[in-house]
Amino acid sequence: MAAEYLKILQTVTHYSLHFMAPGLLAWLFFRDKWKKAWLVMIATMLVDLDHLLATPIFEPGRCSIGFHPLHSYPAIAVYVLLLLFPKARIVATGLLFHMATDFQDCLWTHYINTL
Repeated sequence: MAAEYLKILQTVTHYSLHFMAPGLLAWLFFRDKWKKAWLVMIATMLVDLDHLLATPIFEPGRCSIGFHPLHSYPAIAVYVLLLLFPKARIVATGLLFHMATDFQDCLWTHYINTL
């Protein structure tokens, strides 16, 4: 029974971090243009289009990090390098937070699977 509740909490946490937390990041780090920054960070959700390259497209227990091309470690390294360029910083922040969110989802999945 606990695993069922944890799966619900995992889903709520995952999507809250994907959609609401970027607003907080935008307000904290890009306050002068936080609304635009929030929208740009939400737009970085398009990175999930790489899921369409997988078979099956959706696998509930699969960890995105290290599996999908735009969620790979080399891609994440590029996102870190993008932080060096002021014009790309909002996009880089959104992409890196997206990867962090997906990573914590992997941790949830691993923990729930051990129950």
